[in-house]
Parts: sequence; structure tokens; C-alpha cells
Amino acid sequence: MNKKLLVLSIAALLGLAACGDGETGETGANGTDGTNGADGSKGQDWTSVNQWYVDGQARVTKAAGLSANDEAGAAKNVILFVGDGMGVSTITAARILDGQLKGQTGEENSLSFETLPYVGLSKTYNVDGQTPDSAGTMSAMMTGVKTDVGVISQAEGVERSNCASADGQNLVTSLELAAMAGMSTGVVTTARITHATPAATYAHVPERNWEADSNLPAEAVTNGCKDIAAQLLDFSYGDGLNVVMGGGRRAFIPKTMTDPEGKAGKRNDGRDLTAEWQTKYPNAAYVQDRDSFLAVNPQVTDHLLGLFNSSHMEYDLDRTEAGVTGEPSLAEMTAKSIDLLKKNDKGFVLIVEAGRVDHAHHAGNAARALHDTIALSEAVRVAMEKTSANDTLVMVTADHSHVFTIAGYPTRGNPILGLVKSNDANGLPATTNSTDNNGLPYTTLGYANGMGYASLATGGDERYGFPVNSGRKDLNYVDTQSPGYHQEALIPLGDETHAGEDVAIFARGPSANLIQGTVEQNHIFHVINHAANLVAKAEAAQ
Repeated sequence: MNKKLLVLSIAALLGLAACGDGETGETGANGTDGTNGADGSKGQDWTSVNQWYVDGQARVTKAAGLSANDEAGAAKNVILFVGDGMGVSTITAARILDGQLKGQTGEENSLSFETLPYVGLSKTYNVDGQTPDSAGTMSAMMTGVKTDVGVISQAEGVERSNCASADGQNLVTSLELAAMAGMSTGVVTTARITHATPAATYAHVPERNWEADSNLPAEAVTNGCKDIAAQLLDFSYGDGLNVVMGGGRRAFIPKTMTDPEGKAGKRNDGRDLTAEWQTKYPNAAYVQDRDSFLAVNPQVTDHLLGLFNSSHMEYDLDRTEAGVTGEPSLAEMTAKSIDLLKKNDKGFVLIVEAGRVDHAHHAGNAARALHDTIALSEAVRVAMEKTSANDTLVMVTADHSHVFTIAGYPTRGNPILGLVKSNDANGLPATTNSTDNNGLPYTTLGYANGMGYASLATGGDERYGFPVNSGRKDLNYVDTQSPGYHQEALIPLGDETHAGEDVAIFARGPSANLIQGTVEQNHIFHVINHAANLVAKAEAAQ
């Protein structure tokens, strides 16, 4: 480096260049308003007018002033958001799509949780799996103990799908500890409430698929294992579960009963667990649609059960674009939950899952995955507005990633769901699609495996039921930005798989500074426990 460049670099590093006014002879590294620069030349003071520089300095200043209270028990409330399958590539693509939907080029945009001050990485492997599943990963976050694929809040000594082996293997979850301590508790999801991720907050089973009693094998019945839905009703710690919202109505009603969708239940035992919920708790409400949900007054309701679909709730893109209004948004459910839970002077623990990011990725359908990620961002924004960083720990993470990629060399602002158009040799936006070695265009987003390319012309449901269709297709004649488009995949499989790389953790509030570096996934439980002092409070309350 020559002396002139060295002087410029040092001046920029020390922040000396931003103080020139162009009149007193105080100059910036490149000069100010036409005055001489450090090298005697004339130029513009890029340190005060270049927005990249100004924004970078502002971020450093803000970070330098950060301080987090890591005293045990400093958090009155804890909210953990889980984007199921929300890997870093998903966050990046959703950030760009969100910005483009706002009329930006997109890359400069930030999702709400990307503004949280503390960030770390979580290692997601299960005890017996290099690439994990949601049961084992969420169990780690909820109990502080890593366990096996398919196992819900039980230790690794259990044998999957073997009820007898589960004896003595139950692990205590953070939601159970909070309830023991007299705090209010809630779990919200867009998946079935009995699905693996939400189930790990309140249930203990050696098989994630035991959602209703009709799913129990004879061995499980003989040895006394209970299904996940029944365990939700059996939750007996403290004041019980105060808020439960999501899909999965079918696991709570008998086969002889149909719901408002005209779909029959899954229970063999004849129990209507929704009725039992209302009987069990005083000031309880049960809602099945958005209108009833909106009518719930959280000030006079202490226990709220909302089951908005027989199976999973709708994708957010379908809920908004198709005008489906029968289900509340994730942000609406989050807001209502906080309003209900915050009545407790002892605080609350709330778990919120964007469960359908995962499902869209499994289908190789990036549009729906990204829109559900944006919906999670909106829910986090609402939570940040409704709580204070002084007394509420907010964390946002994922249970695992997906084999979802952002590839090629698209020019900035290129539609993230579109075909790749690269800059030409002169740095100007290209007007033609980039092509592969076969002369065929390709999309920015893709999958390492999965259904491959499937057009709407193949018939069947727009999201599922397509045959695997490997090989490159001519995308010049396909609308890749259609909500139902399935991105191409390298390896043809009927179902795209999870990925094994680390996922991000974002945090603010008391003990948020404990989220840093690369940690084991079970670390998240221990941060929650430290922040709210759950174990000590639970023991003191017994």
C-alpha cells in the first residue's frame, strides 16, 4: 500500500475525516466540499455523504452502547420465536422478497428480527442424526438436553416408537418450569398444535407421530403411553397452559364428530378435548375461526384455546392472496397472546412457531416458505412493540435448515423468485436471462433435492401431489414467480429434506448477551432458564 492510501485508510479507521467543514482548513480523508483532501487533491467527503459509510458508523455507535442485564432472573417475560426450517438462506431470500414487495431493490431491507442486537449460531444435529428433525431439535431448546430424531422431550435413552423404553426418560420443559413458578404460559403455531415443534413444549412421547389416540400402536396402549393431544389437556403444572393456538383440531375431537370444515375427528376414545378444556379452566374460551378469535377479550379470559384448522393452518400467502379470512395471522395470535399473558404480575413464557416455512420447503415451494418467514417477521415486530427490552427476553431462531439455495449472479434488485439476469460486461443490467450450458434459463432460488420442477399443468393440488420430475426444463415459458411454482432440484425426491448446517439465533433483552458465538442448540434452554431463573423459582414455589 502506498503512503497516500495508508493515510486515507488510517483517517477513515479513526473517524477523523467526518469533521471537516470546508472552510476552516479541517479536511476529510478525500476532502470536504471541494477543499483539499489528505493527499492535497480535491474531492468529496464520502465519510459524511456516502450512505454506506454513514450507516456503518451508526451501527458501530449503536453497538458500542449496548449493554444487557445478564443477572439471573432479570427477565420477567420470555418469548421464543421458532421459524421451523428457517435457515440463513431462507432469511436472506425473505428479506429480499419483503423489500421488493415494498418497492425496494430488496437486498438493503431488514426483517424485524435482524435488527435485534445479539446474534449467534446454533448447532442443530440430533444425538443420532447429523441432519436433524424438529422433534429432537425443539426438545433440545425446551429442555436443555439433546435427544434423538423423532423423540419429544425425552432423553436419548428412549427407543423411538417404543413406549416401554420411555420409562424414566421424561425431561422437564421451560414451559412446565414457568407454570410451576406461577408464571403464565402459551404456545402458538401455524402448524398443528400437536405437531413436533409445539408438542415439545408440553408433551413427552417417544414418537412424534402419536398426535391422537388413534395413532398409538398396541404396545403404547398396553404400556400406558398417552397421545400428544391428551397430554395437552393433562398439563397440570401451576395454572396450566394459558394460551394454546394453531391448527390440528382433528386430534381433539372424536371420529364421530365433524368440525366446521366438515372434517371428522381422529379420536377413538370418544373424548371431545375442546369441551374438556372449557370445563377444566375458569374464564376459558375456545375459538375455531378468526371472527371468534377477534371477539375474545384477553382482559376477562384466562385460558384460550384456538384451533383454526382440522390440520395445519393455511400458508400466509394463501390466507392473504386468496382472501381466506377464516384464520388469524401469526402476528394477530402473538399480539392476543401477549395481551392475555401479561396480566400475570409474575410474568410469562410464550413460544411462537412459524411452522409452515418448513412445509413449503419440503414441497420445494419457495414462495410460500418466504411469505411465511415474512409473516414471522411481522409477529416479532408486534412482540417487540408490545414488550420492553428492559424486562422481556426475545429470541428468534430455527430448529433446522433446508437444502435451499440462492445461486447464480443475478443483478441487484432482480426479482428473488424470478429467472437470473446478470449484469453485462459494462456493469449495466442485462435484458436477457442468464443460461446454463444447455442454453436454458434458471432461477435464483433452488433446492439441492426435492420434487424438482413441477408445473401447474400436471394437475392435482397446487402445493402437493406432484410427481417427481427431474431434468432441466425451459423456464422461458413458465411463471417462476407464481405462488404455486416449485423450484428445480438437483436430486429428485418426493419430499425435499432438511439440511444440517447451523442456524441463526437473534436476541434482545435481559441475558441476550449470552447469545454469541456458535453454541449447541440446547444452550437456548439454559439462556431462558438463566434469564428468568425458572428452576429456582419453580423449586421455591413447590
